[in-house]
Amino acid sequence: MNVVDSSGWIEYLQDTARADLFAGAIEDRQALLVPTIALFEVHKVLTRSLPPALVKRCLDVMRLGRVLDLTDARAVAASTVAAQHKLAMTDAAMYSMALEFEATFWTQDVDYKGLSGVQYCAKA
Repeated sequence: MNVVDSSGWIEYLQDTARADLFAGAIEDRQALLVPTIALFEVHKVLTRSLPPALVKRCLDVMRLGRVLDLTDARAVAASTVAAQHKLAMTDAAMYSMALEFEATFWTQDVDYKGLSGVQYCAKA
């Protein structure tokens, strides 16, 4: 199972030079988990530069994976993860969902570097 953080999705959806780092995890749809908070963050970023119809298509690509809601139990788990690892709410929510499913968490965010189950792709 794989969870890709928002920055990885943005690289992939905008087809940047770093898109290939996340392509394998994203394109394995059967193993792809997509936290709703990732949809929020990607929408927030993409609406700054893309037309609404294209943003919708990007979000539809994300929805090809299994979308995970932030339930009350997941919110409490995220709070625990946030306290343990000094992560912001959004970061903790996505990471705790990866932990819940024993999924690999794909990211280029240094805040996750060294955490269990993280595939960290350092920015050059």
